[in-house]
Amino acid sequence: MKKFILTAFFILTVSVIFAQTGLKIGEQAPLFTAKDNMGKSVDLKELLKTHKTVIVFFYRGQWCPYCNKQMSHLQDSLQYLTAKGAYVVGVTPETDENIAKTVGKTKASFSIIQDNGYKIMKDYKVNYVMDDALFTKYKGYGIDMEKANGNADHVLPVPATYVIDKSGKLIFVHFDKDYTKRPSVKTLLAVL
Repeated sequence: MKKFILTAFFILTVSVIFAQTGLKIGEQAPLFTAKDNMGKSVDLKELLKTHKTVIVFFYRGQWCPYCNKQMSHLQDSLQYLTAKGAYVVGVTPETDENIAKTVGKTKASFSIIQDNGYKIMKDYKVNYVMDDALFTKYKGYGIDMEKANGNADHVLPVPATYVIDKSGKLIFVHFDKDYTKRPSVKTLLAVL
């Protein structure tokens, strides 16, 4: 029964985000500047001047076990990623309070940006609005999106990952509407 519910939940989630396409390899990465969870200014243009690559990934929230697993893996291998010249940035719609919960769960020491207004998510073509049925289903699972994100917009990102080279071009894209699928650190290291 639990497997049936999870399957139905997955199908409903995928159908809601069907329209999103993400960006493609070879495209120019949209520039952004924002404050991270540590109060530091994160300016993509400046990061590309001082790092070989920038890994930008989008995550749904501290309530998502797949997001937490991905972030824990990134943190566990952060020294390997940075040794290859990468800077890691997570982008989320969740509140600062919930970002702190994410850091507590994952021990993430890389930059995490709260994307108020969803500008970064929109520029990277990963944002979608949950329909009422999906919102209600999440709430039934104990996930209050309005509390998690601090608003009533019900916007989430497709959990995409982009690797951007020094010229600002996308050299790797993982965009999968199945939120359970994420690129491995091994895959990211191979790109760097």
